This record gives sequence, structure tokens and C-alpha cells, in this order.
Amino acid sequence: MSKLVGVVSHHEREVEELREDREFAVEYLLAAMESLDNPEERAGGLIALRAVAEAYGGLGAVAAQAGISRESLYRALSPKGNPTLKTLVAVLKTVGLRLTVTPIETVSTKRRAKTNKSAVAA
Repeated sequence: MSKLVGVVSHHEREVEELREDREFAVEYLLAAMESLDNPEERAGGLIALRAVAEAYGGLGAVAAQAGISRESLYRALSPKGNPTLKTLVAVLKTVGLRLTVTPIETVSTKRRAKTNKSAVAA
């Protein structure tokens, strides 16, 4: 079977886009980190953090700067990974980001806001 010329894998293109556009990388991680709240979707957030780490130095370099073994970082940022808070903070710091906290907007709060907007419009 011959190799296709000019074809790039989705993952390679994703890492390239993350590397080229810092704002995109931040928004990408913000969206992906929401999946960490749900155990059934947690793998997506970890894989996204792994892609950002690959884009900003590669896993080996990020692991070294974060003071983590490369093998531990590969394991922590795998679909079944379970990184410690120390690991998450170290990786984020290494790629120039930090962990932040935002309030959870509950379903009832969203409904109330929607109802209030409808009442004001009427």
C-alpha cells in the first residue's frame, strides 16, 4: 500500500493549529476542561491537554520542565489517565496557563434567566 502524499493526520493538524493560535488553544482547553466534570467524558479533557502539551514543546519537554517523568505524563494524559492536581498544575504552568475556577451555571439558573428575558421582551 502506498503512502498518500500531502496527507496529514487529524491529530497532527490539530496540534499544528493549537501551536499557531494561542487564543484557540486556550478556548480549546476551556471547552475540554468542562468534560473533566463528567467521568464518562473525562478522557476528552485529558486528551485535549495532551494535544496542547504536544503543541507547546512536546510531551518529553513538557514532562521535563514540569518535573514529571515522560512515562508518568503519557499515562496521566491518556484516555484512562487520572492525573493528580500537582500534575495538572505543573503541565498547565509549563505551557503558560493556570487552573482557574468559575461558577457552575445550573439548569434552573439557565431556565430562570431565559424566563426573565422572555418576560422583559413581552
